[in-house]
Amino acid sequence: MSKPFNTLRKKMSPSARKAAAEKTRLILKDMPLQELRLAHHMSQEHMAKLLHTKQANISRIERRTDMYISTLRSYIEAMGGQLDIVARFCTGDVHINQFKEIE
Repeated sequence: MSKPFNTLRKKMSPSARKAAAEKTRLILKDMPLQELRLAHHMSQEHMAKLLHTKQANISRIERRTDMYISTLRSYIEAMGGQLDIVARFCTGDVHINQFKEIE
């Protein structure tokens, strides 16, 4: 029989809890769109309703390796996020603002 994670976590040592929290933070920092949607407890059907499209289109978006920035922005904003395009250089990061919507 499975046990709730909180029950197992209480049995972990403080150092093991800290290591698990750090691993979780790293995993959540880098993930594909499908996993990001699932981490926000959203189904493809719900996402489709928010974006006024069909569930099949959400599936296609999540499988793409290349897409319009506007499509990605809409997807992220439907989950309550904000898309930020950043160019990383050895001299520092630059936030690209060319893709912001025109007011």
